[in-house]
Amino acid sequence: MVAPLDRRVVAAWVSYDFANSSFAAVILATIYAAWYAQVVVGNTAGEGDLWWGRVIALSMAIVAVASPFLGGIADRAGVRRTLLVAMTALSVVATALMASVKEGMVVWGFVLGVLGNVGFEGALVYYNAWLPEIAPPDRRGRVSGWGFAAGYLGSLVALVAALPFVRSGHPSGAFLVTAALFGICALPAIFYLPAAPSQGIPVLRAAREGFSEVTATFRRILGLRDLRRFLAAYFIYEDAVNTVVAFSAIFAAQTLGFSMTQLVILYAVVQVSALAGAIAWSGPTDRLGPRRVVMIVLAQWIVVVILCYVVRTQAQFFVVAVLAGTGLGAVQAASRAFMASLIPRGMEAEMFGFYALCGKSAAIVGPLVFGAISSATGGNQRAGVLAVGVFFVVGLLLVSRVGAGGPAPAGPAAY
Repeated sequence: MVAPLDRRVVAAWVSYDFANSSFAAVILATIYAAWYAQVVVGNTAGEGDLWWGRVIALSMAIVAVASPFLGGIADRAGVRRTLLVAMTALSVVATALMASVKEGMVVWGFVLGVLGNVGFEGALVYYNAWLPEIAPPDRRGRVSGWGFAAGYLGSLVALVAALPFVRSGHPSGAFLVTAALFGICALPAIFYLPAAPSQGIPVLRAAREGFSEVTATFRRILGLRDLRRFLAAYFIYEDAVNTVVAFSAIFAAQTLGFSMTQLVILYAVVQVSALAGAIAWSGPTDRLGPRRVVMIVLAQWIVVVILCYVVRTQAQFFVVAVLAGTGLGAVQAASRAFMASLIPRGMEAEMFGFYALCGKSAAIVGPLVFGAISSATGGNQRAGVLAVGVFFVVGLLLVSRVGAGGPAPAGPAAY
C-alpha cells in the first residue's frame, strides 16, 4: 500500500482526472454530441437524439460486460497499468479520428463515438481501483473530490482550447486538440502511479479463470448486504447522471436554441460550479459520511430535473445548469468514496469492475429511454427529462436503505 503522505502519487492519480475530462467535456457533453446529433444525423424530429442514445447505450453495454472480467484479470495478473494504457490509447485515437466525420457520415461517427467512450469509461475502472491504495479510509472522500475537481479544471482547459475552432466553424480541430490534451496529460498517471499488487497468476491463466471468478465475485457481492444495496442504488441514479451529461448539450441546442459557442460557454460555467461542488463536499463526505452526502445531492438533482422541465429561456437554463453542476461534482466524488469504503482488501479492480458494471449497464437504459421518448413525441425533449427524474427518485429511496457509508474513523495521517 502506498504511504498516505506520498503526495506525488496522489498528484499523479489526480492528474488523470484532469486528462480524461477533456474527452468528457468536448466529446460526450458538448461539441461532438451536439455536432453528431444536429449536423451529422439531423435532429428536427428527434433522429439525432435516437442515434446519440444508441452511441451511449452500446458503448456502456460493452464496458459493463467487459469491466468485471478485465478487472479480475487486472487484480490477479497485476496488469492494471497495461489495461489503463490500452483503454486510454483507444479513446485518444478514436477522438483524433472524429476530425474525419462529416455531415451524413452517421455510421462512421457512430463507430468512433462508441470506441471513444469504451476507452474512456473502460480506463476509469482501473483508475478508480487505485483510490483505496493511495488514500487512508478517512481521506478517500477528499482525495476523490480532489480528483473530480481537477477533472472539472481539465474540462475548462479543453473547452477554452476548443472554442476558437468552434467559433471558426471547424469543430474537427477541436477533436484533434482534445485527443492531444487527453494523451499528454495522462502521462503522469501512467508513469508515476505505483505498480498494482498481483496474485502472481499469468495473464492467460487469469483470462481462462476470469469468468468463473466473476461469478464467484458476484456471489460474494450478494453476500455483502451493504455493498449489494449500494450497487443497486448506484445502478439507478448513475443512469440518470449519465443521461443528463449525454443529452444536456443536445437539449440546450434543440429545445432552447443554444448555438455551438453558447454551448461551450454554458458547459464551462457548469464545470466551474462542478469544481466548486466537488471541493465543497469533499470534506463533508469524510465528516458526514458518503451515504448522507449522496442522499442530499440526489434530492438536489430531483429539483434540477423539475426546473429543467419548466425552464423556458436561456438565462433560466444557465441558472439551472449551475445548480446541476454543483450536484454533479458532489455525487460522483461521494459515490466513488462510498464504493471504496465497502471493498474487501485485494479486490479493488475487480470490485470497481462491478461498480462500472452497475453504472455503465444502467446507463444503457436512460439514454435509450430519452432518445426513444424524444423521437416518439416528434422531438419533445421535456418528456424525456421527466423520465430521467424518476431514476433520481428511485435511487434516493434505495440509498436510504444502505446501512454503511457513515463517517470513517480518523487515521494517523492527514493531508
